[in-house]
Amino acid sequence: MRMFSWRFFRLWQRNRDVFFRLWHSEGAGAIIEPVLVLLAFGMGMGALVGDVGDQKYIEFLAPGIIVAYAMFSATFECTYGSYFRMEHHYTFDAILATPLNVEDITAGEIFWGASRSFFTGCVILAIAAIFQLVHSPWALLIPLVAGLAGVMFGAIALFVTSIVPAIYTFNFYFTLVITPMFLLAGVFFPLTEFPEIVQKLTWIAPLTPVAHLSRGLFVGDFQWSMLMALGIIIAWAVVFFGITLVTLRRRLTT
Repeated sequence: MRMFSWRFFRLWQRNRDVFFRLWHSEGAGAIIEPVLVLLAFGMGMGALVGDVGDQKYIEFLAPGIIVAYAMFSATFECTYGSYFRMEHHYTFDAILATPLNVEDITAGEIFWGASRSFFTGCVILAIAAIFQLVHSPWALLIPLVAGLAGVMFGAIALFVTSIVPAIYTFNFYFTLVITPMFLLAGVFFPLTEFPEIVQKLTWIAPLTPVAHLSRGLFVGDFQWSMLMALGIIIAWAVVFFGITLVTLRRRLTT
């Protein structure tokens, strides 16, 4: 396994420039959808659910929606976005003709996915604040959590991109991994509603510690389990970042 160099930032800049040229075509959807989900479930279902502990349901839901859509931002960017740059637009081939190497491409793609997650976290948190759902100044750290989660989800997604035989294979990843995490990782309801054995198993899902950490910051309720959640996120990120440095090199050089 080789390490990346500072030149990865050039790829990050390239993706940033493309995004800001095309933001009007994808930015609106990335903002409108999570807001609709937050309002529809928070107000509609919240009227039936009532309070969750000492919180309104929409207040319980908000931090989960923030990190869930941070997950989607990094995942879509490092699956379909990276795949098109690799296989259809031949962007990676052109970049390899410059001083950048495969590891720089890997790091640039992952950190750009993390940046998308950070932007998503900032926007949805600001909207939650407008609706007066934020009651703790510690919630300002949630975009940083979203960015760190973006490194993790971006690394996992780019690993999948480096091994899929065709673009249609992403259907399996989204159906069998991303959607179950979105529904079962504590975004929409407390994990305590599950049997104890299931509660423990759900921590295997990368989104679970992110949602737990985000929810604790959202209300300013610090627990030791938040440090465990942070450690799990970092561990997932480091492991898949390292694996992807190897698998993407194999994909692009063989």
